[in-house]
Amino acid sequence: MAEENLAARRARKQAICRKAQRRHSHFYERCAHWSFDRSTEVEPIHWHRERWVLAGTALLITLLSGFIMPAWASAMRPAPVPEAHTLLTLALPKATSINTMVPTVDDWQVVRVQPGQTLSDIFTGRGLSMTDLQKVMDAAGTAKGALHNIHPGEEFDFLLDSDGSLKGFRFDQDASSRAIVRLDGAHPTVTVQPRDIELRERVAHGVIRSNLYAAADQAGMNAAMVGKLADLFKYDIDFVQDLRAGDSFTVIYDDIYRDGVHYGEGNIVAAEFVNQGKRYTAYRFKKADGDYGWFSEDGRPIQKSFLRIPVDFTRISSTFSKDRLDPVTGRMQPHKGVDYAAPMGTPIHAAGDGVIKFRGWERGYGNFVVIQHSNSISTAYGHMSRFGSEKIGQHVKQGQVIGFVGMTGWATGPHLHYEFRVNGVARNPQTVTLPKPEPLPAAQLAKFEAQVVRPQLARLKELDNRIKLARANAPATSDN
Repeated sequence: MAEENLAARRARKQAICRKAQRRHSHFYERCAHWSFDRSTEVEPIHWHRERWVLAGTALLITLLSGFIMPAWASAMRPAPVPEAHTLLTLALPKATSINTMVPTVDDWQVVRVQPGQTLSDIFTGRGLSMTDLQKVMDAAGTAKGALHNIHPGEEFDFLLDSDGSLKGFRFDQDASSRAIVRLDGAHPTVTVQPRDIELRERVAHGVIRSNLYAAADQAGMNAAMVGKLADLFKYDIDFVQDLRAGDSFTVIYDDIYRDGVHYGEGNIVAAEFVNQGKRYTAYRFKKADGDYGWFSEDGRPIQKSFLRIPVDFTRISSTFSKDRLDPVTGRMQPHKGVDYAAPMGTPIHAAGDGVIKFRGWERGYGNFVVIQHSNSISTAYGHMSRFGSEKIGQHVKQGQVIGFVGMTGWATGPHLHYEFRVNGVARNPQTVTLPKPEPLPAAQLAKFEAQVVRPQLARLKELDNRIKLARANAPATSDN
């Protein structure tokens, strides 16, 4: 019975397939391999291929829905309602008028003085005239004294209008104040502005290996401070010939800061120099007359009555001698002084305070100057290219320029011939015993020892002990 029912269902199914095949014959002709006909004439379609077709169709519908549905949803979304805002009335500050606005900062142009420049050169270089310079000089009043002698490195400030005309000029009246000249008002004005000056103490110690400048540079000192150190001890030490490897120095000095910026080198407060085992000291002290000076530990001024060498020289070209072959005459004769070779035009300084006794031409010496310092001591200077402004009978101070190096007279090259005479007899300037200056008066000497020597000497000794301790603890070096 069951087999009959199964056979009947198969017959009906085949009849339905044949009917559909006849009705849609055009489709089956194009896709015969999809036919549901199970006859041997047409290859029947496999069921797993139909699954792939249906799955691909479903996937395509899903993807299309993912693009179409969000767009449709966005299109159907209602327009957003704008958020309501409440406006509040606020009280605003009154507008500032142009006349009450804070003025802009003046654009000062800074010019630094170069070697050889004059104030007129600087004004001309800014496109200004001598009339502008004269206006500044007239308006500066008593402050104009700082403009008479300008030096390389100084700064001058110019305030110019848009058309290049001079509105203001600014310069240092001294280290602690600045003068400001304004020419843009109804009348020229000058004001003096104080500067904030600060002294910062420095301590330096050096040992000479090759030369003084190399040792000082290693100790952190610049060339200007080295010059001040050499200037202090130049009366006792010849820094060209007397220095030896192992000589040492210790210096306590001030650096000057103006308005928080390094301005320059201050004064040496205390110094110690050991040359060939001999110790020299210098301490700065304010004297009874209000002036400062430098004194050794026994209270005697560092500045001696005479300069040992009155010119900056490159080498000694001829020493003092009782019998020397003259390079000009070719004869043996005494050389009564020391010849210091130096470039043409090098300034020559008076070795000590005195009076010009002779100034003129002397046979062999060329342009010649003699200064009388006391009843027994005089100094002589020969071969000058030209004289200073001093006249015969005029008093000169130690260090004052009395002439310039040349090669007038019997000379084969530019140099200074320098003589030191005692009671008219020439002595060797390098070895003659110079008279010692008088020490401070008793009352000032006691103050000097209590306020300067003892505390500064203690500092120098403490520093020396620290240096020795550091050297003792330093690891030994090998010459591998």
